[in-house]
Amino acid sequence: MNISDLLRPDAVFASLKVQSKKQLLQELAARAAQQTGIAERRIFETLTERERLGSTGVGQGIAIPHGRLAEVKQIAGVFARLDAAIDYDAVDKQPVDLVFMLLAPDAAGADHLKALARVSRLLRNQQACEKLRAATRQEALYAILTEPAASARAA
Repeated sequence: MNISDLLRPDAVFASLKVQSKKQLLQELAARAAQQTGIAERRIFETLTERERLGSTGVGQGIAIPHGRLAEVKQIAGVFARLDAAIDYDAVDKQPVDLVFMLLAPDAAGADHLKALARVSRLLRNQQACEKLRAATRQEALYAILTEPAASARAA
């Protein structure tokens, strides 16, 4: 599974301006709604429901909010580099500035877990994260996220 299987170029946002975790989840839901055709409110509720189980802030400035929805046909992602880091209740208590949201079909099961693991491996790569933080254009971010070298290292 490649990042390009999960993420379209137009689902990458280079400088998202948000002030809080709630506002971030609302923005991600709005952008995912445009990608999937699923109601923004439904996506937001799914993401916040998952956050109640425990923060998806995985540390080192990274969050991977995710959820399952019956309406989703295939796993879909949205990536955002935040304009300024925000408090996200991350496991290491550090603010978050790189966010990769995933939505999966209810029945995705192992594929959902594989997608989460794939994104997690990529974002644990310090070199890739440094490049993502330095990039200012959507095209550059998408290229970094999907470059074969990053995929090979993260596989």
